[in-house]
Amino acid sequence: IIGGMSSLKQINVIATLNRVARLLARQGYQGYVVGGFIRDRFLGRQTNDIDIAVDGDALNIAKEMAKSLHGKFVLLDEVNSIARVVVIEEGQRWHLDFSSFSGSIESDLARRDFTINAMAVELSQIGADMALKLIDPFSGREDLRSRTVRAVGEQIFEADAARLLRAVRLAAELGFTIETKTESLIRRYSQSITKVHGERVREELLRLFSLPQAAHYLRYLDKLGLLPTLVPELVESKGVEQPTVHFWDVFDHSLQTVATVEFLLRENDWEYGNEDMLATAPWSDAIAQHLSQEVSKGSTHKALLKLGGLFHDIAKPRTKSVDNAGRAHFYGHTKQGADMAAAILNRLRFSNKEISLVKSLVYHHLRPAQMSTSGELPTKRAIYRYFRDTGDADIDVLLLALADYLASRGPLVNMGEWKGHCQLMNYILTEHEKQQTKVLPVKLIDGHDLINIFGLSPGPLIGELLALVREAQADGELTTKEEALDLVRRELNKQQCGVRSGK
Repeated sequence: IIGGMSSLKQINVIATLNRVARLLARQGYQGYVVGGFIRDRFLGRQTNDIDIAVDGDALNIAKEMAKSLHGKFVLLDEVNSIARVVVIEEGQRWHLDFSSFSGSIESDLARRDFTINAMAVELSQIGADMALKLIDPFSGREDLRSRTVRAVGEQIFEADAARLLRAVRLAAELGFTIETKTESLIRRYSQSITKVHGERVREELLRLFSLPQAAHYLRYLDKLGLLPTLVPELVESKGVEQPTVHFWDVFDHSLQTVATVEFLLRENDWEYGNEDMLATAPWSDAIAQHLSQEVSKGSTHKALLKLGGLFHDIAKPRTKSVDNAGRAHFYGHTKQGADMAAAILNRLRFSNKEISLVKSLVYHHLRPAQMSTSGELPTKRAIYRYFRDTGDADIDVLLLALADYLASRGPLVNMGEWKGHCQLMNYILTEHEKQQTKVLPVKLIDGHDLINIFGLSPGPLIGELLALVREAQADGELTTKEEALDLVRRELNKQQCGVRSGK
């Protein structure tokens, strides 16, 4: 089991587990390594998380272990007596999660979720020369060989409905198939997912969206009845037809947008995509680095970009209207969609930073294409305003706009149009970089200048005037302090005239 590790990690983990075994034996307790650690070692996957089941009070045992191992005690679940000991040895960080069991270890394994997680090895055997005796009452080893996710029993989803999502996430992470009977159980209990705390749903969804085939598994979640139960707002988009430039209805277009995001991120192939499309699309080490940045614990820009792709048209069903000529319109769907996406994510206990980012994606997803009028490239001022307004979602929105175009046309993508869209996005990025490196770092005036020269009081007006100066500077209209002060003077005079005229 331990053989899948590097030699240094192997030595460290054996030494740590042997110390745990000796400490438990000294106190008269029995302990077992269980679950995911065994599964991942058989699969050759690296993991630093080790679940240990003990036949005693896990919380007290974990506290004693933390002292003896010079680790940190973390309470995970007081009701179910689960605690973590964080141990750092020679640069390696281990999470030892302790839980209690009563009776036999087999009865404990019977309460676990899937057969591949219901295996155990007695702690005292770790590091012994003899062959390890695997405790595997539900044939989890065989299911690992056949790459199958199988429920331990019919009761597992009644005991914990979060396992409904976990089954799909595990299948996605491991490249396994959910066994037919387990699939049927998921469908039967799909409504129970509403009883799961939003924080746990958020964690499972983010882990799923971080994987390369999130679009495929979103469709699978829909087939299992989980997606419509979690996000009933998406059900409204099924069958909602769009103008002829769209190949799919709103629902399928939304799922295809997640697929085209993954295509543009070089994570996955797209059935209608090719190398020529990727060759012209924006991509760089800087973009890849931006997308890998953490937004909140457990989330990255990449995962939230896919989430934005799923929700970008969520308000279309509620905003659809048809004019006298029979043309469909979706006026205001970006603004209403941003509010709907925020409400959904708030319900699922996403953080304020995550909600703000996805909300910006939905609200601004049409803006890049709208910056180019009559085929002309956008002005420097328009580009400055775009990056000012989109903030940390700037690059994400550009990629979403491209993904949205591909998912609208599908097999009818016009390569000439596609290259035009890519040219626009590349120009916006290049011009922004010029503004960042050449113009904007030079601060012509600051708030102290406005207070000292114009007698202004600290407040929002100063921020507005400085933003006006920066915008003009980005457009190349200003290069000196005198010109900046003259612009402020004109703006203040304009405002005073407006007050006097009653406007």
